[in-house]
Amino acid sequence: MAIDMKGLKDFVKLAKDSGASELVYETKTIKLKVNFGSTSAPVMMHSPVVQTAVAAATPKVSAEAPKAAPINDANIHVVKSPFVGTFYAAPGPGKPAYSKVGDKVKVGQPLCVLEAMKIMNEIDADAAGEIVEICVENESLVEFGQALFKIKRS
Repeated sequence: MAIDMKGLKDFVKLAKDSGASELVYETKTIKLKVNFGSTSAPVMMHSPVVQTAVAAATPKVSAEAPKAAPINDANIHVVKSPFVGTFYAAPGPGKPAYSKVGDKVKVGQPLCVLEAMKIMNEIDADAAGEIVEICVENESLVEFGQALFKIKRS
């Protein structure tokens, strides 16, 4: 599979300029991982990956994501960003947010969309419970491994 090198260079530059320590990009046939703080070269390998894409719209949500007080509970699961991208709380412009503080979620339920390289990726809950905190604001840039949601397990 051919890779658009200019697009790849722009994507890596954006991630590096945003202060990300690592960049991971995956498709069905390619996995690319770049560590910005190390001396090792980027690694490219072919491996199957399951990915959910949604229509490439630019979602906007008028209300900012509500935040709860910090929670220090062993029963809290943190949903983290699997890659660098832009966080969107809703599936499209004018649509309601996927989730808000206080919502009960099930494993596999969509929580948000992360956009990377013009590809919209749904991020699903990987634990069942109640959303107690949304850790990022709508349309903000998120880094690999950054906390997106805190879910109190049921």
